[in-house]
Amino acid sequence: MQFTVLVATVLLLFSVAVYTISARFRQEEFFDRLKSKARTTCRLLVKVNGIDKNLLKVIDQNTLTEMLDEKVLVFNSENELLYSSVDDKLISYHAELLNEIREKKDIELVQGDSEVIGLLYTEGDEPLVVLASAYDKFGRSKQNNLVRTLAWGLGVGIGVTIVLGIYFAGNSLRPISHINQQVSRITAQNLSQQLDEGNRKDEIAQLAINFNTVLTRLNQAFEQQKSFVSHASHELRTPLAALKSEIQLGQRFTKSDPDLEEVFSNLFSDTEKLISITNNLLFLARSYENFGRMKFAQVRIEDVVFAAKEELISSHPEYRIDIDYETIPESENDTLIEGNEELLIRVFSNLMDNACKYSGDKSAKILMSSDSRHCVIKVIDRGIGISEADLTQIFNPFFRASHSSNMPGYGIGLSICERIVELHHGKMTVTSELNKGSEFRLEFDHV
Repeated sequence: MQFTVLVATVLLLFSVAVYTISARFRQEEFFDRLKSKARTTCRLLVKVNGIDKNLLKVIDQNTLTEMLDEKVLVFNSENELLYSSVDDKLISYHAELLNEIREKKDIELVQGDSEVIGLLYTEGDEPLVVLASAYDKFGRSKQNNLVRTLAWGLGVGIGVTIVLGIYFAGNSLRPISHINQQVSRITAQNLSQQLDEGNRKDEIAQLAINFNTVLTRLNQAFEQQKSFVSHASHELRTPLAALKSEIQLGQRFTKSDPDLEEVFSNLFSDTEKLISITNNLLFLARSYENFGRMKFAQVRIEDVVFAAKEELISSHPEYRIDIDYETIPESENDTLIEGNEELLIRVFSNLMDNACKYSGDKSAKILMSSDSRHCVIKVIDRGIGISEADLTQIFNPFFRASHSSNMPGYGIGLSICERIVELHHGKMTVTSELNKGSEFRLEFDHV
């Protein structure tokens, strides 16, 4: 569109320039013809003996160079009309105009559709003022034809520009569109994917080559980061397990000293937290590494939800979790999805644990529904809620909302849940309001 507007502007300026120059040239040429006619009339009137006014009229009216609606007026120095080539339709004039002609010797003007010239003829006994007027029918006809030609040329030119612009722009942008499609398919799970580099010569190919280079560097950085987290977590597990055992052993000898027993109890609690954080980090790192090797099978989502509830209730008997259908499935396949049962249980266990932990009555509600394509599970609580400012960051590892810092937790659970949902090509969203509760919505494609 920008190219079309540019070309249209150039064509329009060119057409205006051609028309303006042509119109000026036509007018100047016609003025010259009028001046020649005026001089000829004066010369016949003044220098040729035996030609009276009536004969001169006849000559003017029958000359081969007669112009449409031609009129010639001759005035003496007293502004008296000496000769008129017509008896009616005289040229509009006044004394100021005649005096201006005497002063400037030569003027050109337009009256209506007719061009008018005035000149001072000085070859006789007294200076004469001549006014000549005519309508340039032939010149204006050519000018109108030129306008039509330029208008058609402008329209056709713009049309051809649009067609060619679409064609060439489409050919030029198609490789970029192809690159955009490839880029949109690249995620954190397939950074090793490369773009098509084409002929490796033109600018678009160079763009693809440079992008592939950036992808390679980014993938290497991700691999190094995942490798570090995995190895660090794995290496930390052994000394932490040994430390836990040593603390448990030490607690046997501190029962007679309450202060020392409290110190060992705190050490044991902190060690448990470190072990939990390390295990979660190791799980998060290995979920990236083992994505391609994970075993997926058909699992029924309600079975997973009930299994997660039983697992959670066994360790937290005080929790109350209600599970119900929001809409009854129309088919038994509506709640059947492709997934890893162990990972899905971990997702729902974490979400239920959070819902109960942050609710004053330690309760949560699970609603299940389905449609023609998706299976939806909602985890609802009436707890402390999440502020709007924190909603965009709750899935970041180690992030904890400001008003929940006094509650137990490490800020990793939701990151793990989001990661597992992504591995199952699902979608997890959250809506929440402070002091009113939260709703986590999980959506999976069913078989």
